[in-house]
Amino acid sequence: MSVFFQFFKDKLPSQINNEDIIVFNQKYILTKQLSSSYQNQMVNAIKLYFGIILTKKINIAKIHRPKREKTLPNVLSKEEIKAILNSHINLKHRAMLSLIYACGLRRSELLSLKPSAIDSKRGVLLIKLAKGKKDRIAPLSEKLLVLLREYYKLYTPKTWLFEGQEPNTPYSEKSLQSVLKQALIKARINKPVTLHWLRHSYATHLLESGTDLRYIQELLGHRSSKTTEIYTHVSTKSLQNIKSPFDDL
Repeated sequence: MSVFFQFFKDKLPSQINNEDIIVFNQKYILTKQLSSSYQNQMVNAIKLYFGIILTKKINIAKIHRPKREKTLPNVLSKEEIKAILNSHINLKHRAMLSLIYACGLRRSELLSLKPSAIDSKRGVLLIKLAKGKKDRIAPLSEKLLVLLREYYKLYTPKTWLFEGQEPNTPYSEKSLQSVLKQALIKARINKPVTLHWLRHSYATHLLESGTDLRYIQELLGHRSSKTTEIYTHVSTKSLQNIKSPFDDL
């Protein structure tokens, strides 16, 4: 709101009307090509200030609200994923990256795991209080369980499944980012890959292997099926069956 009041520094807040807000939107927000999320946050802040603090009615409907950009998730091929996961000799580093991809985990979910989260008898991973304060489970393949058993025997984690250098402290986000960065260098992948790309790749590869979207939604912990449906736009399985008219020339 400080930017808004600086724009109208020659006016008292009580003097600002709906036409002034439209001018601010056009001459400041739209001219500077600020992001849609910033624009929406500013409109909401203006509405809150004038509606509650000044108890002055402002017709927000007349202010342009931009549509959010519809960006597609970034996805890696299975070959690229394999190269990343096999790049580390360090067993802990390989186990962390493998678990993120194999269970579609968010970074925070991985770092919050405790050793008890692994149920080897049932072959599942219990993800407690994930985003939205919801628990969920993800299947653990025998191949992944073998890797995790090797890791557990070597590192014997106590409080957290993946602990930092200090005893009983979780592995840090910064260190985990560094683990991925090193893997990309070793795998010779020159893309701006983030840890979330592994989660996107997991969902897309599940879809391409024929897994129902409803199951993928549960595995990822999405509230809405619309969030999960975005992966249908990045899956190449159906596209590969389309014959280009170029081939008939």
